[in-house]
Amino acid sequence: MKGVVLAGGLGTRLLPLTKITNKHLLPIFDKPMIYYPLQTLINTGIEDIMIVTGGNNAGDFLRLLGNGKQFGLKDISYTYQEGEGGIAEALDLARNFADGEKVLIVLGDNIIEKNIIKEKEEFEKQKKGAKILIKKVPHPSSFGVPELEGNKVIGIEEKPENPKTDHAVIGIYMYDSRVFDIIKTLERSDRGELEITDVNNAYIKDGTMTCSVLDGWWIDAGSSPENLAKATQLVIKTGANNLT
Repeated sequence: MKGVVLAGGLGTRLLPLTKITNKHLLPIFDKPMIYYPLQTLINTGIEDIMIVTGGNNAGDFLRLLGNGKQFGLKDISYTYQEGEGGIAEALDLARNFADGEKVLIVLGDNIIEKNIIKEKEEFEKQKKGAKILIKKVPHPSSFGVPELEGNKVIGIEEKPENPKTDHAVIGIYMYDSRVFDIIKTLERSDRGELEITDVNNAYIKDGTMTCSVLDGWWIDAGSSPENLAKATQLVIKTGANNLT
C-alpha cells in the first residue's frame, strides 16, 4: 500500500497567515503541520509516500522534508496541483505513483491523536473497495456527513443543512486502484471541484465501502484560525502521532 498526503490549495480561510506560505507549513506547537499527517502514514508502516502540493510555496516542502531521511524514509515523491480543483482532482495526480496498488490518503491539515494501524490492516485484508473513518463532532454540517444503518454507511452528504447523524467523515481515506477510474467519471460540483464525497458515494453504491469510528481526537487544523490554535492546544495537552 502506498501513502499520499494532500497538501495543495491556497488556504484562503487562514489569510493573512497564508499570504506568504502554504497552510500546511504553518506551525502546530513546535512542528510544521505537514509533519503530523506524514507521521500518520509512517506509523502504519507505509514507506512509499507522495506529497501533493500547490500554490507559490511548493518548493518549501522539498526544502523542509527533503528525501524523508529524518522520518526514516528512503525517499519522498512530490507532485504539483495547479489551482484548487478539489480533493479528488489532487488525488488523481498520484495515479502513476500508485501504480495499481491500494492507497491511503491523509489530508495535510488533518491531525489525529493516536494511530490508524488497525484500520489500515483491516483494509489490507479487504479484497476490494474503500474504507473511510468517521468521528462524532459538534458541528457535522461543516463536513461530509455519513448516513448510517447500524455499522454500515449507506450514503454521504456534503455539508448538509440538516445532518442525518452527528458524525463527520474525516480526511483519511483508503482506496483500491479503481479509485482513479471513478475519478475519471466525476463531474465538477457547483464550486468547480471534483468532490471526494462523490468518490466515496460511488463505492457505497456498489457495496464495497467499509467504515470505522476513529479512536482519540481528530481536528481539521487548517479549516479556521480557531482550529489552528485548538490543534496546538491539543498537541501540547495530549500529544499526537509520537511527535511530541
